[in-house]
Parts: sequence; structure tokens; C-alpha cells
Amino acid sequence: MTSTSLAPGSPISVSPSVAAAIADSEPVVALESTVYSTLGLPAPHNKAVLDSSHQVIRDGGATPALTAVIDGRPVVGLDDPTPVLTATNKVAARDLAVAMAQKWDVGVTTVGASLTLAHHAGVNVFATGGIGGVHRNAAVTGDISGDLPVIGRFPIVTVCAGAKAFLDLPRTLEMLETLGVVVIGFGTDELPAFTTTTSGLPVPHRIDDPAEIADVLRHRIALGQGGVLVCAPPPEPLDADVLDHAMEQAEAAADAAAILGSARTPYILGAIAELTNGASVSANTALVANNARIAAAIAVALADS
Repeated sequence: MTSTSLAPGSPISVSPSVAAAIADSEPVVALESTVYSTLGLPAPHNKAVLDSSHQVIRDGGATPALTAVIDGRPVVGLDDPTPVLTATNKVAARDLAVAMAQKWDVGVTTVGASLTLAHHAGVNVFATGGIGGVHRNAAVTGDISGDLPVIGRFPIVTVCAGAKAFLDLPRTLEMLETLGVVVIGFGTDELPAFTTTTSGLPVPHRIDDPAEIADVLRHRIALGQGGVLVCAPPPEPLDADVLDHAMEQAEAAADAAAILGSARTPYILGAIAELTNGASVSANTALVANNARIAAAIAVALADS
């Protein structure tokens, strides 16, 4: 891995292309690596969508910066993404210091970990698939994704397709409000539900202009506030009834197998993919690349100021 430290003693490494872009105040889009591993998408779809995400970002005039932990060192901008494709060690924000201390060979970063690394590298725009959120029955289990407080903590635009559809979406929106996150619909008045456009929940704000979203972030930074969550509908959505049926079966299977915590989301995603005969995978790959394209436009607008 060719990389350079941000500063003497910095624990984070950046690739030369990303370091040059940051130094010249050029647009950069950070990417998580979990979605591109088999924890997020099955092979060979994960490699294909990683390539397409990088390409649409470059075509949009920005530099892609894939985040991960390699040989115990956090990386922003992975020149050779091959290690993440088969990695099974998932690194959340809380796990970064452990992965560094124990020198994990390869750790794929979640939304929260990726945002943490992006912030410390000076990257203000991030693209992912769907964010985590408040799980159903969280009043009993306490299962709320660690992504949410990190989204609220750092002044970064996160572009996503909403939260995973099998989560408690009304409570997820309420939690985002509690954490002070501004939620924006891009091309929609309704909160997308990851692989489907329909959640029945209105977004607090709708903005279809990347330059205006960039202005929102500038004002958030000036006010000392945290993140901006941009939610774009999936371009190839699943039928809502098909998804609902698959989710019910996947949730029941997860409950029967007592799958909880960080293992639950990948388990349910895999079950939904099987139950929809791969249709959810196609929807997922399309939305990941679409979010990367939108993020590039926002990053370019932010750099043009």
C-alpha cells in the first residue's frame, strides 16, 4: 500500500491522489468499505459496484477515497481495494482503536468508522448505501446503530438511500432529530427505505440542487453543527410488497437464530437477497453507485466556493 501520513505522528494514512486533492482543496468523496465486502454484497457484485462507484466519482470531477484499516493503520484512499472484497472483520467507530492496537490485517469500515476517518482527513462528503438506525423492538433490545451519533457528530454530508427498510424508520428519524442531524430528501419528499422508495415518512426538507446542499453544510460548519444526511431514492427500487414479505421472513429467521447486534444486518440482507432471488442485490448495487454520483456533485459544488 502506497500512502502518506496526514502529519507527523498521525495514525491515519492517505493515498497520494487523495492527499494531493485535499492539499489543493479539490473535491473528494469518502467511501465506506463494508458495503463493498461480502458483508454488504455478494461476489462478484461487490467488485463491480466498487469499480462503478469509483468511476462515477471520477467522471463527476472528484477523487474517490475508500476507507479501511490495513495492517492496523486506518487508510483514507485505498489504492488497491482487493483486500476489502473478501474481508470479514467489520470495524465500527468504536472498534477503530482496537483494530489499530491489535494490528488487524484488514478491517472494513462501517458508516461511523468511515465518517470518523473522513473527518480527520479533512473530507466533507461521504457516500454509502443505506445507513443503520433504530432496530425494531429496540425498546427491549436497546439495538440502535452506532452510525447515528457519528453522523450527528461530524460536519460531513452523508449521501445514502435512507435507512435499511427492516429498521424502525419512524424512530430512526426521531433519533436523527434528537442528534441534531438535518435530513434532506434529494429528488424526493419521502424518506427512502433503502431498496424501496416508499416509507410513508416525509423528509423534513427537500433540496434537489447539489450547490444548495453544499451551502447547507457551509452554514452548519459556521454554526458549529454536525452532519447533513442526504437521502436519495433508489434508481431501481424493489416492489414494496415483495420487500415487505421478504423482510418478515428474514426477521423471523434472524429471531429464530438469535442473531443480534452487528451480525444482524448482514444476516438479514443476505436472507432478503435469497428470498428475492437476487433482486435486492440488483437494487442495492444500483443505489450505491447512484449515491456516489450525487456525492461527487455535492463535493464539486463544495470545492467551487
